[in-house]
Amino acid sequence: MKRVSIIGGGIIGLCSAYYLAKEGYEVTIFDQSAMDDGCSYGNAGMIVPSHIIPLAQPGMIAQGMKWMFDSQSPFYVKPRLDADLIKWGLQFYKHANEKHVEKAMPALRDLSLLSKELYQDFAKKNNSFFYEEKGLLMLYKTEKVGHEMFLEGREAEKLGLKVDYLSAEAVAKLESGTKTEVLGGVHYTGDAHLYPQKFMKFIKEELAQLKVEIHSGTTVQDFVFDHNKITKIITSKGIFATDEVVLAAGSWSPSLAKKLGISVSILPGKGYSFTLKDKSHKPSIPSILCEGKVAVTPMNNDIRFGGTMEITHTGDTKINKNRLQGIVNSINEFYPEMKIGMPEEQDTWFGFRPCTPSGMPIITRSKKVVNLTFATGHAMMGLSLAPATGKVITELISGKTTSVDTKMFQL
Repeated sequence: MKRVSIIGGGIIGLCSAYYLAKEGYEVTIFDQSAMDDGCSYGNAGMIVPSHIIPLAQPGMIAQGMKWMFDSQSPFYVKPRLDADLIKWGLQFYKHANEKHVEKAMPALRDLSLLSKELYQDFAKKNNSFFYEEKGLLMLYKTEKVGHEMFLEGREAEKLGLKVDYLSAEAVAKLESGTKTEVLGGVHYTGDAHLYPQKFMKFIKEELAQLKVEIHSGTTVQDFVFDHNKITKIITSKGIFATDEVVLAAGSWSPSLAKKLGISVSILPGKGYSFTLKDKSHKPSIPSILCEGKVAVTPMNNDIRFGGTMEITHTGDTKINKNRLQGIVNSINEFYPEMKIGMPEEQDTWFGFRPCTPSGMPIITRSKKVVNLTFATGHAMMGLSLAPATGKVITELISGKTTSVDTKMFQL
């Protein structure tokens, strides 16, 4: 039985472990954390086939420059003299064009739709994680943003996704949980959502049944090679022999790849969220508050709000209260009856989303190390794309035809 070592115990690593173990591999996971926090836990819990446009898109650089001068803006690049940031920025500029977006959209759609099917399979087995299909509302307050959302909706329709265009009155009829103060909305009826922490608990229980070995609090320090093949992984808890390696370490992937002599351009996009418990009066439909780029997700009896994208570094562990205030302000502007206050620091989650300059995840076999596979760089789409990524990774390692075309997910 082939031994597969997965570096990274977030949702990408766990889903990869699940499908590999189901295929008959002996799977071991290594993660430097306690595996009870991170982006897999604090995200908005959205499964979004609607999100077909990558971060690298026309107009994003100009918009980003404007937002850099607003301390409460939803997107920010923390300026610093850093070679990795300069390289990432140049690559982002290269990809922010219509040709890239045209190629990216069908690839993201196919991966997302596969993920949604796999989540449906999980939910049929045991929906302890509150998987629901209520769609996603893109809510807007201005005509300019409304026009942008309309154009994005038309692109989604061309790719076969179901889209409804709603007036303020139609939004109010659909969103019965609380009052909305909007000009209109675009409803992607095929999107879904779940409770991330509860899904992580579910998938860990599944992995325990499949006899997957998990080493949390374990730092991968180096690798032992035989020619161009990894034979052993050196960790803070010992040395482990392996036949295959999956690098799924999110924002920490570049530093590990460097030990393998491979350059991976990923920067962490810092985001925040907070969850209000046992709220009977709350939005009932998952939404994006477009002007503020704030995600709103009902999770059983709770409600989660999240947002901002600060391109930074993994040592940036301070909570930026101005960014958090921007999220709170957006919520109160769109939902005037909610009257949300600033959450306490101990109630505020932050995490690092692994952002590639192309805005596309990396799901591919290494061309340099014969038994290495990459599963990283999913940015804000980690939860949404995790099951499909895990399935495709398993197909790549098994030498099977992949369920979706992977040419847009290369390193």
